[in-house]
Amino acid sequence: MTRADLVASMAAASGWTKAASDRALRALLASIKTSLKRGQTVPLVGFGTFSVGRRKPRRGKNPRTGQPMVVAAGRTPRFKPSKELKRAIR
Repeated sequence: MTRADLVASMAAASGWTKAASDRALRALLASIKTSLKRGQTVPLVGFGTFSVGRRKPRRGKNPRTGQPMVVAAGRTPRFKPSKELKRAIR
Protein backbone atom coordinates (compact mmCIF):
# COMPACT_ATOMS: atom_id res chain seq x y z
CA MET A 1 0.00 0.00 0.00
CA THR A 2 1.44 3.35 -1.00
CA ARG A 3 0.94 6.63 0.81
CA ALA A 4 -1.61 7.68 -1.83
CA ASP A 5 -3.52 4.42 -1.30
CA LEU A 6 -3.50 5.01 2.46
CA VAL A 7 -4.81 8.56 2.03
CA ALA A 8 -7.57 7.32 -0.31
CA SER A 9 -8.51 4.59 2.19
CA MET A 10 -8.61 7.09 5.04
CA ALA A 11 -10.79 9.45 2.99
CA ALA A 12 -13.24 6.66 2.13
CA ALA A 13 -13.47 5.44 5.73
CA SER A 14 -13.85 8.88 7.32
CA GLY A 15 -15.85 10.75 4.70
CA TRP A 16 -13.17 13.44 4.54
CA THR A 17 -11.63 14.70 1.35
CA LYS A 18 -8.31 13.28 0.21
CA ALA A 19 -6.66 16.62 0.99
CA ALA A 20 -7.96 16.59 4.57
CA SER A 21 -6.93 12.95 4.99
CA ASP A 22 -3.46 13.76 3.66
CA ARG A 23 -3.11 16.63 6.16
CA ALA A 24 -4.21 14.34 9.00
CA LEU A 25 -1.73 11.65 7.98
CA ARG A 26 1.10 14.18 7.69
CA ALA A 27 0.24 15.62 11.12
CA LEU A 28 0.19 12.15 12.69
CA LEU A 29 3.55 11.20 11.20
CA ALA A 30 5.09 14.56 12.18
CA SER A 31 3.88 14.13 15.77
CA ILE A 32 5.34 10.64 15.97
CA LYS A 33 8.64 11.84 14.49
CA THR A 34 8.86 14.77 16.93
CA SER A 35 8.18 12.54 19.92
CA LEU A 36 10.82 10.02 18.82
CA LYS A 37 13.38 12.82 18.35
CA ARG A 38 12.77 13.75 22.00
CA GLY A 39 13.36 10.13 23.01
CA GLN A 40 9.73 9.51 23.99
CA THR A 41 7.79 6.35 23.20
CA VAL A 42 4.54 6.57 21.24
CA PRO A 43 2.07 3.84 22.22
CA LEU A 44 -0.96 3.44 19.96
CA VAL A 45 -3.33 1.10 21.79
CA GLY A 46 -4.44 -1.75 19.57
CA PHE A 47 -1.73 -1.04 16.97
CA GLY A 48 1.72 -0.97 18.57
CA THR A 49 4.44 1.12 20.15
CA PHE A 50 7.05 3.28 18.46
CA SER A 51 10.24 3.82 20.45
CA VAL A 52 13.89 4.75 20.09
CA GLY A 53 16.59 2.11 20.39
CA ARG A 54 20.28 2.65 20.95
CA ARG A 55 23.08 1.03 19.00
CA LYS A 56 26.54 0.60 20.46
CA PRO A 57 29.62 1.59 18.48
CA ARG A 58 31.02 -1.33 16.52
CA ARG A 59 33.82 -2.24 14.18
CA GLY A 60 33.19 -2.37 10.48
CA LYS A 61 34.93 -2.10 7.12
CA ASN A 62 35.00 0.76 4.67
CA PRO A 63 33.32 -0.82 1.60
CA ARG A 64 35.52 1.13 -0.84
CA THR A 65 38.91 0.58 0.70
CA GLY A 66 38.37 -2.45 2.91
CA GLN A 67 40.06 -0.59 5.78
CA PRO A 68 38.74 -1.29 9.28
CA MET A 69 36.81 1.55 10.86
CA VAL A 70 34.62 2.27 13.87
CA VAL A 71 30.93 2.78 13.18
CA ALA A 72 29.65 5.38 15.64
CA ALA A 73 26.94 4.74 18.20
CA GLY A 74 23.50 5.91 17.21
CA ARG A 75 19.78 5.88 17.77
CA THR A 76 17.32 3.97 15.64
CA PRO A 77 13.52 3.88 15.47
CA ARG A 78 11.82 0.70 16.67
CA PHE A 79 8.28 -0.60 16.39
CA LYS A 80 6.68 -3.33 18.49
CA PRO A 81 3.27 -4.48 17.21
CA SER A 82 0.48 -5.05 19.72
CA LYS A 83 -1.09 -8.44 20.36
CA GLU A 84 -4.27 -7.25 18.62
CA LEU A 85 -2.37 -6.34 15.45
CA LYS A 86 -0.54 -9.67 15.50
CA ARG A 87 -3.87 -11.54 15.85
CA ALA A 88 -5.46 -9.52 13.02
CA ILE A 89 -2.69 -10.50 10.62
CA ARG A 90 -2.78 -14.24 11.33
